[in-house]
Amino acid sequence: MAARRSAPAVLPPAQRGLLGLVAVLAALVVVALGVRYAGRGEPGTVDGWVQSAVDGVLPPWRYLALATDFLAEPLGAAALVVVTVTGCLLLRHPRAAVLVVVGAGLTVGTTKLLKPLVGRTIHGPDNLSYPSGHTAFLTALALVVALLATGRLGLGRTAGTMLVLGAALVAGAAMGWAQVALGAHYPTDVLGGWCTALAVVPATAWLVDRVADAGRRERH
Repeated sequence: MAARRSAPAVLPPAQRGLLGLVAVLAALVVVALGVRYAGRGEPGTVDGWVQSAVDGVLPPWRYLALATDFLAEPLGAAALVVVTVTGCLLLRHPRAAVLVVVGAGLTVGTTKLLKPLVGRTIHGPDNLSYPSGHTAFLTALALVVALLATGRLGLGRTAGTMLVLGAALVAGAAMGWAQVALGAHYPTDVLGGWCTALAVVPATAWLVDRVADAGRRERH
């Protein structure tokens, strides 16, 4: 009976080790890029290569980029969060619902904290660009959904980790392309935002599980 009442973990035990390692490596990338481009207002060499192929897309691709960008704007992001939280609750996974709000919030909050610390700008001194909050948000949401799917499907260590990282890659690539295509971010800003989500969400998921498990033990 106790096992039946136990809420499922948002960070499946089989994936904790690998995703923990990914989180540490991602955090190191965020710091390294932040140090590399601190106080700069121009693209790096890699940025220039990517921007030359992506920046300034024309319709209909520009419309797709604008639509993707909207998903991380306040109204679009709020709608996505509400839909995702509702889905988690319908699936009777309250921990995942908490992770949607807390994980996405902490991820975006981290990007807002890092931007003035790094001081990288684009299109003028008032436009802080590193790391990309749009990319971080959509990647964080994809990570939560993938973690939920991994747990419900009972995937093993390798398959589950591949699903989680694959979802993060697709979401990050889609939003990253939109940000570079619209000229809102440098490609390395996008990479920094993607890695921010990879660092924050697994750590937040672990914390949500610890707090929830501790609360459940106190009630019993």
